[in-house]
Amino acid sequence: MTTGAFDVEALRDGFPALRQQVRGRPLAYLDSAATALKPTAVIDALTGYYTRDSANVHRGVHLLSQRASLAYEDAREKVRAFLNASEAREIVFLRGVTEAMNLLAQTLGRARLGPGDEVLVTELEHHSNLVPWQMAAAAAGARVVGAPVEDDGAMTAARVIERIGSRTRIVAVAHASNVLGTVLPVAEIAAAAHARGAIVVVDGAQGAPHLPVDVRALGADFYAFSGHKLFGPTGIGALYGRADLLGALPPWQGGGGMIETVEIESSTYRGLPERFEAGTPHIAGAVGLGAAIDWLCGLDRAAAAAHEDALLARATAGLSRIPGVRLLGTAPSKVSVLSFVLDGVHPHDLGTLLDGEGIAIRAGHHCAQPLMRRYGVTATARASFALYNTTAEVDALVGAVGRARELFG
Repeated sequence: MTTGAFDVEALRDGFPALRQQVRGRPLAYLDSAATALKPTAVIDALTGYYTRDSANVHRGVHLLSQRASLAYEDAREKVRAFLNASEAREIVFLRGVTEAMNLLAQTLGRARLGPGDEVLVTELEHHSNLVPWQMAAAAAGARVVGAPVEDDGAMTAARVIERIGSRTRIVAVAHASNVLGTVLPVAEIAAAAHARGAIVVVDGAQGAPHLPVDVRALGADFYAFSGHKLFGPTGIGALYGRADLLGALPPWQGGGGMIETVEIESSTYRGLPERFEAGTPHIAGAVGLGAAIDWLCGLDRAAAAAHEDALLARATAGLSRIPGVRLLGTAPSKVSVLSFVLDGVHPHDLGTLLDGEGIAIRAGHHCAQPLMRRYGVTATARASFALYNTTAEVDALVGAVGRARELFG
């Protein structure tokens, strides 16, 4: 079960969820693109906050509040380092990518978009990086345009760059696709967008768990990711924004923590990042996210990536040999996400059959309906692999899909 220098069995010992059985079988959890399992280090960090330091941040002089505040801001610094942002004030804690994109659509969108302007996205975007821009564009009299994906699921820089026009104000792209696994050439896209005066927003939900992220090297003006896909808690994520751009945006929500002064008639607001963190934040979530980053960065990430690549290659080869299986997304550059359909079997039925053998996959449109229409399907089955998965689990997936083919053949 060891791939090269990567000891997956030792790593699996740190994931309590993997010790259980499902339907009388050992759990094969192949749904990490939806949400990743949590290591003991993250669970312990959450427990530690709630048992020792469960106080509000930034509002108390007592010791528990001081400890909670230090832990919260320490987590912000960990996110800054993880993304290679210039300053900790460029990091805003939010619920995840969905909230981050809504914040940007309602602030950056309002500031940048006018009648006839354009937001450029791609055909493989998750709804969270599409619907908020549609809402902002509709309010401004602007429009959303999409760059098409290649037949093999690749998204070339040329496909995006050729659609950056004189009215393009915002280019919003995924770092990696949650359906196809395709890794986008963000740095090339960003360079071209900046040359034409556009702002670049990156959805890093699938990129951050698998790829090294350097927001400055990518040229991302804004980059968002969700903690629960990065082995951290649900309900927490982070938005990076270049200080000059983020600092020019108005607050999105009002309340405690984001104000400087308040009068009956008007208020003034704090600077970065507090102006975007109204109310009591998800303190435990931030602490848990910091622990997840510590845990992940403590691994040999190159070896982990090689392990995931090997799992993806094995699954791709195995499923390709099954008659009636159609793989969606075979681009050369991918993270470990594999979507497929099986002739004559609805993905929901296939998912139910696999669950009967203890294999957890996802079935549906994966919040990417434009991409489903591009490939002429309403849904796919999706297996997504993380660094805790094994070749035995891949083989179990392939065997179960083969048996489903025989059952419905």
